[in-house]
Amino acid sequence: MIPIVAIIVVALVAVVLFVVLRKPALPAVEEDETPQLRKPPAKPAGAPAERPKPRDDKREEKKEKDEERRPPPPARDREPSERKLPSPPRKAGEPEEIEAEPPESVEVAMPPTPPPARRKKDVPGLRKGLKKMRDEGGLFGRLKQLFVGKKEIDPKLADEIEEILITSDVGAKTTEMLLADIKEGLAKKELEDSDKVWSTLRRRAKELLDLPGGGALRDQGKPTVVLMVGVNGTGKTTTIGKLATKLSEQGKKVLLVAGDTFRAAAVQQLQAWGKRTGCEVFAGKEGADPASVVFDAIAHAAESKHDVVLCDTAGRLHTKSNLMEELKKVHRTAQKALEGAPHETLLVVDGTTGQNAVAQAQEFGEALTLSGIVLTKLDGTAKGGVVLAIAAEHKIPVRYVGVGERPQDLRDFDADEFVEALLGQNDDAARAA
Repeated sequence: MIPIVAIIVVALVAVVLFVVLRKPALPAVEEDETPQLRKPPAKPAGAPAERPKPRDDKREEKKEKDEERRPPPPARDREPSERKLPSPPRKAGEPEEIEAEPPESVEVAMPPTPPPARRKKDVPGLRKGLKKMRDEGGLFGRLKQLFVGKKEIDPKLADEIEEILITSDVGAKTTEMLLADIKEGLAKKELEDSDKVWSTLRRRAKELLDLPGGGALRDQGKPTVVLMVGVNGTGKTTTIGKLATKLSEQGKKVLLVAGDTFRAAAVQQLQAWGKRTGCEVFAGKEGADPASVVFDAIAHAAESKHDVVLCDTAGRLHTKSNLMEELKKVHRTAQKALEGAPHETLLVVDGTTGQNAVAQAQEFGEALTLSGIVLTKLDGTAKGGVVLAIAAEHKIPVRYVGVGERPQDLRDFDADEFVEALLGQNDDAARAA
């Protein structure tokens, strides 16, 4: 029995071994390993080698020509070896080569237009011209004496200031405007020392004088026509000569018009200023109609490209209605000669005439549209308060003030400069302004 079982076991083992040995072995492949492609079978030894394909010369020439015609790729698409390397440093004396082409449109940033230069303030110089007003008997000197040696402010101080202002040609109405804040501050005991009272007075004076349109003439076209009016003896012709000097120094081409045909000396005086300043003078016949002279002068100025036309007129009392009507005619004629003319109508007032100057501003302002005041001869008066009265009561801006005989003594008006020169308490404050 045992031999039979042994034979059967040996037979089964032999069958299993035969099956295993007959099965082809597969290569082991890991889970994350990609199987390799099988290589093509090797050619048997002695097999003939493959012949190369014949070259097509025509096709190759066509391919080379196409490559030559093809444009080069952009710089960013080129190979690093094809990109242009930076040029070597230029030797001394060797001209620089510029190969870059300018872009099609280049926007150049224009610098901003600088603001017009403001005139430098000259408080000490103006203070010299206002010397009489700053002396002991003048407006400033009398006001300053009220505060000398006083530690405490008396409530009656406002009444004393009021008296000085009224007697200095400031006028009752303007004085009330100046003192309103001071009286209120004294009543509330807010102005406990003299410095606060003084600063309040200066602040109110500047507010009354600082009107729109003050100061020097503005360009209002070519030509800019300026009509000078006023009563006899205020200094119209002299003011025209000084103003022509200032404008000529600024490079302006100025025409002087002798519109005062009733006074022969006025024409001669204007001609003397013309020689001194190098400005042309337009004069009609003696006794000619002033309106016709102004009309012809404006037409001539427009044709000859003048920048500014300064028209003199005969002095006339503001109380004479017939003379004021004639002045209105001159004004209308200027409008006919040039649209918008006269661009400026300046009333020349003598600062020594006091409250009469306020009446002149009233009458001339009703007859014409005044654009400003020229206050002359302020160096010859200790009062001078009329400048405050005209500005406060009639709202007419001050354009120029005359404080001497020289052309440079006709000064562009600046409210801050004028108040500091008139009411500044010491020279150090003036220099710091």
